[in-house]
Amino acid sequence: MAIRLVLAEDNYLLREGMARLIEAQPELELAAACKDYDSLIVAVEAHRPDVVLTDIRMPPTGTNEGIQAAEHVRRILPEAGVVVLSQYADPQYALQFLEKGSRGRGYLLKERVSDIDQLLSAIREVARGGSVIDPKVIDALVTARSKAPSPLRDLTVREGEVLSEMAQGKNNAAIAASLVLSERAVEKHINSLFSKLGLSEERDVSRRVKAVLLFLADAGG
Repeated sequence: MAIRLVLAEDNYLLREGMARLIEAQPELELAAACKDYDSLIVAVEAHRPDVVLTDIRMPPTGTNEGIQAAEHVRRILPEAGVVVLSQYADPQYALQFLEKGSRGRGYLLKERVSDIDQLLSAIREVARGGSVIDPKVIDALVTARSKAPSPLRDLTVREGEVLSEMAQGKNNAAIAASLVLSERAVEKHINSLFSKLGLSEERDVSRRVKAVLLFLADAGG
């Protein structure tokens, strides 16, 4: 079954170009192509897409409409994925976008649009509930964090080891096996490092993503 997709981009030429790329893919079904936030919301509610592919800045304000749209999608279509496209490798946008969870969320730079395979991969990933973060956004976070004291400085050696394993995509059971710990001990270390990183009030998936981003920044990517 094709992935039903709604596209939003205020630049006419880019919107038309992306629409043609999408329509040429047999696994994608373009339900609507929108030019601003209001038309995007109407299209989402009318077509109930599997994935929304949206510019991060659009009329009416040209600020963070893509992130606002993602929050609207989360409320009315919690199983739908959203990929936001930005000209800016701004880690704060990415963190704001992932604030309420990373499930089904992708953040790519617009330069990736020319690589249809990479764009398709991101669409597929968010459609099945995964998450995608552009490597250049990680690099920007590294640069920003290098100018400030490391947020990981208060972690114990064991907490640092657990976070390193987490950054490799391992779940608690795999971390426990790798470090020869009980799963209960791993849970305690994870809760402690979340607290030290100021992530204790975040949702579980979101704080794991943010903790790994902080680790990658501190480790130089």
